[in-house]
Amino acid sequence: MTLRRFKTNVFVLEGFNAFATGLYFNWLFFFTQNRLHFGVAENLGLVALHGLIYTGAAWCGGWFAHRFGNFHALKIGFFTMAAALGAGNFFPVAPAQIAVLLAWTIGMCFTWPVLQSLLGQGERDDRMPRMAGIYNVVWSGVSALSYFLGGAILKQFGLLSLFWIPALIHLGQLAHVFWLEKKSATIAPDAIAESTSATKASRTTMADPAIRKKFLVLALLANPAAYVAINTAIPMMPVVAKRFDLSLTMTGFFCSIWFFVRMGSFILFWHWPGWHYRFGVLLAAKFFLIASLIGILLAPSLWILLVAQIFFGVSLGLIYYSSLYYSIHGGNSKGRHGGLHEAMIGFGTFLGAAVGVGAKYFFPHVGGISIWAVGGLLLAGFFGLIWLRYKR
Repeated sequence: MTLRRFKTNVFVLEGFNAFATGLYFNWLFFFTQNRLHFGVAENLGLVALHGLIYTGAAWCGGWFAHRFGNFHALKIGFFTMAAALGAGNFFPVAPAQIAVLLAWTIGMCFTWPVLQSLLGQGERDDRMPRMAGIYNVVWSGVSALSYFLGGAILKQFGLLSLFWIPALIHLGQLAHVFWLEKKSATIAPDAIAESTSATKASRTTMADPAIRKKFLVLALLANPAAYVAINTAIPMMPVVAKRFDLSLTMTGFFCSIWFFVRMGSFILFWHWPGWHYRFGVLLAAKFFLIASLIGILLAPSLWILLVAQIFFGVSLGLIYYSSLYYSIHGGNSKGRHGGLHEAMIGFGTFLGAAVGVGAKYFFPHVGGISIWAVGGLLLAGFFGLIWLRYKR
């Protein structure tokens, strides 16, 4: 097997992972609202618990892959996710569903950091922007498709398809990993050695090491803000859909706009390197992220919701791309850097949801308090980013 064909198979695994995880997690909150009668506070609490587990487990997943091998980590991850969702299909009660989500979360943490690690295996630094670009377009495009079609899928096959369809996909991925592990043993070692040698030689053409380190820190700290926003918007989307009287199918069609815009922004930032190591661009994305999140959650009309989703998608695209791009160039231990990248995502997921739940708990009679509390958190991060950039 050639290195190029090996990477193609990695992108196939990534695409199916994006569809399965997106279908389950993004639509879970419609299930909890309809079957378990969860409100905003309960859904945000579920996200906070998911984020807390993800933070630690993602770091462990990256470490495990670095220590014991990528294929062993992927097998554990896909098997765990399939088993958890298979159980969820038969136990549609709140305690069981919480356990299913946590087990599935742990399993997922053995997949994304590993796929990012495989992304950089045997690649020269001058090819990494292209690999990162393909990676981002694949997962974001398929995630957009899963949300776009999710409502129609649930309407056609029932709410429990939220579990058994992703479970079947994960089982297929598990079989694919066993096949790929066997085939990858035939990759010519001299091809990887040549690429590794070229990588060492090309590092002198990268940005100054001090600047690279600074932007790695800035991007890793900015990325949790993106997931604070995402995981505030997604569990509150049933409320937005109810405000505009959108069916499940129409919710998937209309509220997936920001997913597709994010994918388009990944294509833009892949082919336009002008944003590399430019703080002003990163700061602008952070500002528009805050404004667009508030616009989505409080939009009085569908037109405002549409415009807010466009700005939301572009902002998320730049922030995420920055984190992944600078993490890839963070060193040779790509598995552990992938784990750090995903752990920061988990931290942002936990922090935003926890702040939203806390605000709802302490100020239950203040309308939209969760939204304004999360907005205040993001604004504090905005000024914190400025302070870190110019701190000696």
